[in-house]
Amino acid sequence: MPELQGAFCVVTGAARGIGRAIAAAFIAEGARVLLTDIADAEGRASAAALGGEYLHLDVRSEADWDALFALHPRADVVVNNAGITGFEDGMAPHDPEHASLADWRRVHAVNTDGTFLGCRYALRAMREARRGSIINISSRSGLVGIPGAAAYAASKAAIRNHTKSVALYAAQQGWQVRCNSVRPAAVLTQMWEPMLGDGPEREANMAALVADTPLKRFGTPEEVAALCVYLTGPRSGYMTGAELTLDGGLLAGSAASPG
Repeated sequence: MPELQGAFCVVTGAARGIGRAIAAAFIAEGARVLLTDIADAEGRASAAALGGEYLHLDVRSEADWDALFALHPRADVVVNNAGITGFEDGMAPHDPEHASLADWRRVHAVNTDGTFLGCRYALRAMREARRGSIINISSRSGLVGIPGAAAYAASKAAIRNHTKSVALYAAQQGWQVRCNSVRPAAVLTQMWEPMLGDGPEREANMAALVADTPLKRFGTPEEVAALCVYLTGPRSGYMTGAELTLDGGLLAGSAASPG
């Protein structure tokens, strides 16, 4: 039997990239999936192509989350995937000295506030059944400093920690509601496009960005989605407050052998 047969799943930031891949994997496992995003045309097209449903949801908006709860007061799985780096509109200073407060707040509004509101919705939507799975997409960047993307790194670290608070809170209630985080490193999605470029330097940029990764390649959205499927079902039933890393060995240390 498919892993998610009959489950209702909500995935944020699902119009494309990792979110779309997660939605596709859930649907393949028999779930009814609500794809949410602010990119409405792309989101509707993805939902139609995958066989899911679509709803406009700005994760920064408490009103949008309240509207989602009014429509869907029960959910089995919630994936808080929506996130931004801050570079979506082009390169700008995001280091600790030169980043603007407005840019800092814009990143945190989506990544940190959006995850908080998504977890709050999930807890309320899972209260009656007293079971469910919340998956928060953090990042390898939440474990290490990123001088050129300080707000992004700080927001992903906040997601890691909030995941643990949510997991402990649900356990205190006596619920079988689990909350775990996934930490991808370099996964090739549209989010990387501003840093890769589209000229002759693209391949060199790609190689440079994974030069320190032992497996010497980007990860794929489908690899992240496969881990999310695992986190939804009984095979991971004893796992909560955990952090799972997909980084090609980056955090394992150096791939070089000592001389």
